[in-house]
Formats: sequence, C-alpha cells, structure tokens
Amino acid sequence: MKKILLVFITMTFLVFPSYAKDTVKIGLIAPLTGDVKTFGESAKNAFLIAIEDYSKSGKYRIDPVIADDRNDPTEGANAALKLITQDKVLAISGPLTSKVSIPVSEIANSNKIVMITGTATNPKVTIQDGKRKPYVFRACFIDPFQGTVAANFAIKELKAKTAAVLYDVGNDYSKGLAEYFRDTFTKKGGNVVAYESYQKDDVDFSALITKVQVKKPDVLYLPDYYNKVALIARQVREKGLKSILLGGDGWDSPELLKIAGSAIEGGYFTNHYSPDRKDPVAEGFIKRYRDKHNTVPDALAALSYDATMILLKAIDNAKSLKSEDIMRYLNSIKNYKGVTGNINFDKNGDAVKSAVILKVEKERVKYVTTVNP
Repeated sequence: MKKILLVFITMTFLVFPSYAKDTVKIGLIAPLTGDVKTFGESAKNAFLIAIEDYSKSGKYRIDPVIADDRNDPTEGANAALKLITQDKVLAISGPLTSKVSIPVSEIANSNKIVMITGTATNPKVTIQDGKRKPYVFRACFIDPFQGTVAANFAIKELKAKTAAVLYDVGNDYSKGLAEYFRDTFTKKGGNVVAYESYQKDDVDFSALITKVQVKKPDVLYLPDYYNKVALIARQVREKGLKSILLGGDGWDSPELLKIAGSAIEGGYFTNHYSPDRKDPVAEGFIKRYRDKHNTVPDALAALSYDATMILLKAIDNAKSLKSEDIMRYLNSIKNYKGVTGNINFDKNGDAVKSAVILKVEKERVKYVTTVNP
C-alpha cells in the first residue's frame, strides 16, 4: 500500500509540476509618522494595492518591506541602508518628500539599487553636481515645471500683477518651488513685492505677514506641505490679507481643509492628477482604493501606485533581476498609461507629463485645468 501511495504521489508531481514563484523583496520608504504622515499613509495604501494587482499575473511573488522615514533625511538614510544591507531588497519605491529622497537617492545609486519615487519633485533627486544618477527615477514632474505652471496661471488666468512668496528656507522642495515661481513670474512681467523665508519649526508668522500686508500683493505663493500651509493661511486671513493663495502639490491632503477651514477656500494649487479624471486606468484605481479605504485617493496615492507599478513592470520584463537590467528597461519605457496620465522618462529619469490646477472650495477640491509640458 505504501509503495502504491508513493508511486501515486510521484506521478502527481510529474503530471502537475510545482510552479512556485521566486520571491522578490521590494522596499517602500515613506513618512508613516511625523508631520506629513497622511502622505505616508496614502503611499503605503497605494503601494500595497499595486503589489496586489501585480500578483494576479506577475512572474514573481513580491515580499514588501516597509520603512518609516518620519519625513526626516537622517531617518530616511538609515531606512535605505537597512533595506539594502539587511533586508536585501531588489529595489525601492519612494521616498515621498524631496528632502528625504535626495540623500536616499545617493545611497541607492551608490549601491546600484533601483529607486523610483512617485512624488519627490526637486531636481536634485535624479541629478547630483550636474550628473545623472542612473539608478534613480521618478513618476512625477519636477519643480521647475511646477513653479512655471503656477506663475503662468497667476499671470494669465488670475491676472495677477504682483506676488509675494513665503517659503521654508531649510526645505529643498519649498525653496526650489519658491525660486522657480519667482523667476518665471518676474520674467513674464510680474512684480514679486515680497520674498520671505521661515524655519521648519516656526509657528508664528505674524511678522512676515505684516511685511506682505503692506505690499498688498494680488497673489501669495505658499510652496510648502499642507500642515504648514494651513497654519499660515489661517494667520493670513486673521490679519485681514485678501491675496489669492497659491501653492504646489504639497497642499494635497484631506487635512488641508480640516486644519485651515475657510482660510484656504478660493486657493489654487498645482498637482499631478485630479480624482475627477475620466480614464479607465484612473477610474479603476480610484474605485479599488475607495472600496478598501473608504476615501478618494489623493495625488500621493496615485503617484505611488504609478511608481510601484512601473517598477514592477520593469522587474517583470527586464532580462534578469540584476539592477542594471531593471534600470535599462526603465529607461526604455514609453507612454506608460498610469493613473496620473501618460508617463515618459527623459534623459534624467524624470517623468515628462501634464500638470493640473485645482481650486480649494468649501468642502472639496475642484479640477480647473490641465497644463501640458
């Protein structure tokens, strides 16, 4: 009887061979705690949905390894080193913010580990001292484009002749956007009447707002993350300043309206996508995300999904699981149809894609227009 059973088991394996998939570790670095933790929550949710979607037909079994950078460059660097040296990840999705992505990109590139951020927009993420970091990519447009779009919108659509800028001097994202907006606004004939900086931990902006108030600018550009923008916006309105508020993609969080209330209403910001987007890829992702998390995905979620799916596509289609082959395949991707639109990579590994302008209304954020590169 034992012999018969052994023969049966052996024949079963011959007729029905095992097709167990090889396991690949993929890291995610995101701020799951700290001052922009809603960004991290969105990215994590989207990252896991991407892996779930990939698992339906992908060649490999994906083992996700998630690390919290707390939106701190040192924490991000430590997380990257752990993922690479201890967890032995094949590639990294993230980080999210530029100030964390810049040091992490240097670590990933020097270790020849492919990294793709969905949301870090500062040029230094993919370029260092004028040289391309070959293993680093991004699924979002960069700040020179975003700042230019905001300045052009202020002049052409809002008919602004004067502008003021308040920015975080220690934040590469905030500082970069401020510079690109200022330069474009001035080049197009506008007048930047106030250009003031603050520190990350500042909470009282009354002195800066008083300086701006005297100038009565048509628009006030606030290129920072939602929590700081909301705080400034409340103080701006308390002071009686009536300027139209304008900003960048860092505004995109459900917490913006919760914290700022009516102070932020009527403000505009540049972003990577709108949940009002009518497209099968976007609509499918939005439905899955809403069904899982009972909320509409923000741009952080949409971009993180796109970045992770692009990375998984490269892993699936590369000649091998060697980093250089994955990197080469990423460079070859053309017209990738993502949640946030068609994505192409330029020579620097930066996404070339459209931007949208959104307006903050009483209870929601409304799509205004699309600006092509």
